[in-house]
Amino acid sequence: MPDKKQELMLTVGRAITKYRQAAGLTQAQLAEILDMSNDAVSRMERGKTVPTILRLVELSEIFHCEVADLVIDSSNRTMDQARRLERLLQELENDQRSELLDLVERLIRWGNRKNS
Repeated sequence: MPDKKQELMLTVGRAITKYRQAAGLTQAQLAEILDMSNDAVSRMERGKTVPTILRLVELSEIFHCEVADLVIDSSNRTMDQARRLERLLQELENDQRSELLDLVERLIRWGNRKNS
């Protein structure tokens, strides 16, 4: 199996786990809602199987999120992380966003000096 495919399966699995836990559901409860076995939910969360598009839509409805959130929220790709930050920033007021961006810039400069 190509590495990119496995990485995507793991990303989706981590996102399902994160959203399930945030919803206060156990794997057994999610399995019951989805009418599938606990083992099937566990395999999805561990990235051993990939949910179908229809299953992703069903999960997004259960978790009250976008389908894309299940694909990109746990991604290590810079572009996906930027989209996630954008969604988080939208929840803040203008002055809070400015303060947060200043803090991030300082942390990046600090990290760059530390790695030099």
